[in-house]
Amino acid sequence: MNEIPVCCSPEAVTTLTESDAVELSGVLKALADPARLRILNLMTAAGEVCACDLEAPLGLSQPTVSHHLKVLRQAGIVEREKRGRWAYFSARDETMAAIATALSPVTQRVPSG
Repeated sequence: MNEIPVCCSPEAVTTLTESDAVELSGVLKALADPARLRILNLMTAAGEVCACDLEAPLGLSQPTVSHHLKVLRQAGIVEREKRGRWAYFSARDETMAAIATALSPVTQRVPSG
């Protein structure tokens, strides 16, 4: 039988500090709800959405939509802009970038020579 060679794994490289991980875990906990994921999906597709336009596509009541938006806002995932009676929500670019960066694979530079 051929043996599979065992090689040493390179030292783990992380750019995520413990405090960043704690903060990001709060964001991910807020996203760990199907309705909130759908809200964020609609929001990122449209750029911004009025809270009043989320009830029908989600099949949720206004108080439930408001609750989910509040959770997303408290987690720093979305921001709100009041325009008269209406509130418009959009995803925070900084938070979306932080999520993508934290979940992207870390590439290592291999020394040449």
